[in-house]
This record gives sequence, C-alpha cells and structure tokens, in this order.
Amino acid sequence: MRPMPSEEAPTPAGGAAPPPTSPAAPPPPPPTPKRARGGEEEEFAGGKLGQILLFGRFDVTGVVVRDVGMAKYMDVSPVEVPHTGGKHANKPFAKTKMSIVERLINNMMRTEKFTGKKLKAFKAVERAFTIVADRTKENPLQAFCDALVNAAPREEVTRLQYGGISVPKAVDVAPARRLDLALRAICKGALENTGKGRVSIEEALANEIVLAAKNDVQSYAVGKKEELERVAASAR
Repeated sequence: MRPMPSEEAPTPAGGAAPPPTSPAAPPPPPPTPKRARGGEEEEFAGGKLGQILLFGRFDVTGVVVRDVGMAKYMDVSPVEVPHTGGKHANKPFAKTKMSIVERLINNMMRTEKFTGKKLKAFKAVERAFTIVADRTKENPLQAFCDALVNAAPREEVTRLQYGGISVPKAVDVAPARRLDLALRAICKGALENTGKGRVSIEEALANEIVLAAKNDVQSYAVGKKEELERVAASAR
C-alpha cells in the first residue's frame, strides 16, 4: 500500500508569510510638575505654580544685601504677604527671621496715624514700593535694602561716668542696632514729610527710600546718620 503524502498548510498568494509583529512600546510617562519655593524646585502633584512674588508682583530672588555685617539680620526671602501675626514676638533675635518688608510695615505704626492699623500701613508700603519701581525701573526691595545700608550709622556716642563727670565716648554700632536705627529713621522721615497733607504717605515713603538708596543727604535717614557719625568723630 502506497503511503499518503503529508498535509501542509496553504501558502498565501502574496508569497512568503509576514513576520510576527511585536507589541507596541508604552508611551513615556509625563514629567512631574514642580513648583518653586524659596529659590528651590519642589515636586508638586497638582500642577505648575508660579514663583513667589512680593505683594504678588515683585520678584525678589535676585536681591543682594551689599553690607556683609547687616546681611545676617535682613531677611529678603520671597514672601507674598509679609505678615506673620506676631509669631516671632518675645523671642531672642527672632526679628532676623522676619521679612524686612514686614519690619518696615511694623515700624510705620509708630505714630498716631498708623498705630494699631496694620492693614493701612501694609497698603501704604505696597503702594510706596510700586512708586519706587515706576521711578527707578528696578526692584523696589533692592532699592530698599540699599537705602537701609546707606542710612545705617557705623558709630554713635555713649556716655561714661568717671566719678561725678560724664564723658562722651564714640563706640561702634552693632549690625542689629544699625538696622533698627535705619528702619526707624526712614519711617520717621517719611511720616514727618506728610505734615499738613503736603504729600501722601506713599509718596513720602517712596521719596525717602529713593533718596536714601542714592545716599543723598536730602534724605532724612541719611542726614541723621551723617549727624550721628559727625558727633561720634568728635568724641573719639
């Protein structure tokens, strides 16, 4: 008996059979959005947030304090609303952790015009910074830091008691006190220039900051500094 031929699969009409196809590779995952906080990028699952701006409009990441001694006590980190609600009150050297803009706002509440009126002082400083930015075409916080450095006295006079005699003596001023005196002088000069409604408080504060940033002797704060150092030089 003749053996039967083996059955083979039919060949398609196009010629050779097509090669097997490999499964498609999955698409790469999307990049994780990040947000900026304190000059550093931080991963955030909700979406991409903008950079923190002072008063919602001023970028302060490039601000530099040109005085090395005062830089330690001036906080220029980005913060949108400079208000801590007294979180650092009654703590040693806690003012160094407070934004320098908030310290300016607090110093504006020294007179009867702003005593206890934090929101009014806040809005006045915000408008003053806007005026400074329009006039100088630069970062208003940088101009304010330059004004503080120029208005900070390096020497002042104390009195020494020798028996019943009081003798004046020139002494160096600590960096923290230099900053306190400069803030006080800038705010006092701005408030005195608003006497009898000649100019608004925003214009007066902006004028004081711009003049002090230029180290102009027409500034009340710079003039006060020159007077203190002149008296100290005569008491050496």
